[in-house]
Amino acid sequence: MESFENKIARLEELNAKMKESGISIEDAMKYFSEGTKLAASLEKEISKMERKVEILLNKPDAPDEKPDFGLFPELSSTEEN
Repeated sequence: MESFENKIARLEELNAKMKESGISIEDAMKYFSEGTKLAASLEKEISKMERKVEILLNKPDAPDEKPDFGLFPELSSTEEN
């Protein structure tokens, strides 16, 4: 799996290639397609990171208190098991 940083670098590379003069429409569409897939993948990764940050910020104050995972029901069911 590619790292987040590698995906960003590739997206920037694709952006630069699309800005080149004389690029064929076929190449532009190929780069655009790859770029949109990369952007969607990056958005998913950012969403996962945001959820983790929200969970960390919602850390219980007392050692025996459980955090409220109401915003992320898929996480609360796995944490209780």
